[in-house]
Amino acid sequence: MIRFQLDDFTLLEKAPTSAASLRTKLGEMLISSTSARVQIDSVNPQTGEYRLVLLGTLDLEKTPFDRT
Repeated sequence: MIRFQLDDFTLLEKAPTSAASLRTKLGEMLISSTSARVQIDSVNPQTGEYRLVLLGTLDLEKTPFDRT
């Protein structure tokens, strides 16, 4: 399993990205976190637009399987 690294944060903001690619990166980030939660900032029922805030702590402990 690929672990999310601090350097990967810049990849989350690059555009354009597909929903599948974003889902993969966010999944890696959540699995690599020691804690995580979400705050719903806003939801627009007319347009379907939403804004979420993810809060968490990445597990920064090195393992033998980490990228070098």
